[in-house]
Amino acid sequence: MNRKALEFEKPLMELYEKIDQLKALSVEGNVDISEELQRIEKRAEKMQKEIFSSLTPVQILQVARHPNRPDSLSMMRLVLDRFVPLQGDRQFRDDPSIVGGMGILRQRPVMVIGHQKGHDTKENIYRNFGMPYPEGYRKALRLMLMAEKFNMPIVTFIDTPGAFPGIEAEERGQSEAIARNLREMANLSVPVVTFVMGEGGSGGALAIGVSNRVYMMEYSIYSVISPEGCASILFRDSKKFGQAAESLKILAKDCLDLGIIDGIIKEPLGGAHHSWKKTSVKLRKRINQDFDELLALDAHELKQQRYDKFRSMGVFTGA
Repeated sequence: MNRKALEFEKPLMELYEKIDQLKALSVEGNVDISEELQRIEKRAEKMQKEIFSSLTPVQILQVARHPNRPDSLSMMRLVLDRFVPLQGDRQFRDDPSIVGGMGILRQRPVMVIGHQKGHDTKENIYRNFGMPYPEGYRKALRLMLMAEKFNMPIVTFIDTPGAFPGIEAEERGQSEAIARNLREMANLSVPVVTFVMGEGGSGGALAIGVSNRVYMMEYSIYSVISPEGCASILFRDSKKFGQAAESLKILAKDCLDLGIIDGIIKEPLGGAHHSWKKTSVKLRKRINQDFDELLALDAHELKQQRYDKFRSMGVFTGA
């Protein structure tokens, strides 16, 4: 189990430390303390269930950003029976914040694409904290069009605070790259299934998320803007991001109620970062079920289903 504790998990740490001490004592002193261990482990599990059954939006935001959250490359390798990475947009360079490639899933060729964050400072800098440049989105589109050419269904993994907002990104056509992806994805003739793994921020997320089926991990977020960005605009103070998170309806249950997503993927106890393997098993099952259904549709039906899905999103009220 990963023991990097978030602030609200700290009460659990004393129990885990005691469990470790008892296990060490049992080995060193050849003492049978199995009953005591079992009692404390049950207490820790109960406490964890209680904590994670009542998380606030800010706490779920912390889980979604956990440094050991499952990343796209790892999920691609765990979910697929075989995976071959592909790189470059064939125009400028390879953007490390977008990854993808071809794979085999249950003897079926598939194309997989996703945002890629890092798990430490060095890797985050290399991956630009999961914020793609235009060439990243052009790489993603290149792989999608390749998938369409060879009639391969597509899986995308979303985990980004948003597209990179720097001057060089704008100079290379960030807005055009995102807009083109939205247009081309809407018109793809192959099935597309998307999972929001951690953060799903703004157009940077939607640029690989115009799909036939969209799912969110239980402790992920999906929003038109990050809570910090929203607070900076509305309150002129990014430190008020907690207030923004409460109002933005960024949680999986909120997005499901609004018709933005098609379902929620239940996470292992304590969050997906506690068990990448269990997470990958659930994703694999969901992907196989969706592809079995979507591959029965022809190109026109897939496009129409995608169109109807996005046209019907949201809840509207009037005076």
